[in-house]
Amino acid sequence: MIRERVADNVYVFTSELYAQVNAGAVIGPEFSVVIDTLAYPEETLEIRDFVENRLGSRVRYVINTHYHADHSLGNVWFKGAVVIGHRQARALMDSRGRESLDRARVQSRELREVELLLPDVVFDGGELNVRVGKRTLQLLSLPGHSPDGLGVLVLEDRVLFSGDAMMPLPHLVNGDLDAMTASLKRIPRLKLENVVQGHGEVVLRGEILNAVRSNLNYVACVRREVTRASRRRDPLAYLASVSIEACGKSRILLGGLADELHRRNLAGVYRSMYDEE
Repeated sequence: MIRERVADNVYVFTSELYAQVNAGAVIGPEFSVVIDTLAYPEETLEIRDFVENRLGSRVRYVINTHYHADHSLGNVWFKGAVVIGHRQARALMDSRGRESLDRARVQSRELREVELLLPDVVFDGGELNVRVGKRTLQLLSLPGHSPDGLGVLVLEDRVLFSGDAMMPLPHLVNGDLDAMTASLKRIPRLKLENVVQGHGEVVLRGEILNAVRSNLNYVACVRREVTRASRRRDPLAYLASVSIEACGKSRILLGGLADELHRRNLAGVYRSMYDEE
């Protein structure tokens, strides 16, 4: 696991085991808040050890930016903490999340002792703030990657933990293109110093606008190419010919996982728009 400090007592933890997924922690004088967890127990336990043992600050809250396992499975390792998430995250975690965990347990011994811990407090739009010492964490709705997506803005430092609303390559499978576009457009208006993406490197202030534009262009390209494919005799063959570079992204992103994710995006968006298997 890689650890980075992005502001005073604001940390980012990046997985070295799974898809460069990020989690965070905001450290207060009396307690701390963890934002998302990592996919494998050993890395989430490293976060807990760093915050509670090295820094001496008990984790009182865990905020899940969305229900996907790589951001929420580690809830169970923060015993006694209050878990906060979107109302839909609780429902999705309790249904799709359980199904995914059952499948993952078959393939990974590390996950056999993991139990789902659902959000205790749910956010359903509007405004929800969490105070950590002199800092305010503001929860924002950022759907698109998933319907329950939310971001966590550290108001005083202008650091946004975006969840998977912001990634080096948008993940659109089972997503909503219109909601994703709206969420991406919201990010530059927040006047941020840093964006902690759901996966990948932290985006710095001078890079945020270009990173958002690149993702907006990619989403528009996927929509355009899927529409073109729908008019072809063999839509899937056409989509197979649409390279990631043609949509303005590099295949080396996310440690080389980007090209496969791009293929899944095209097929998944086609399926959702045209109801094809």
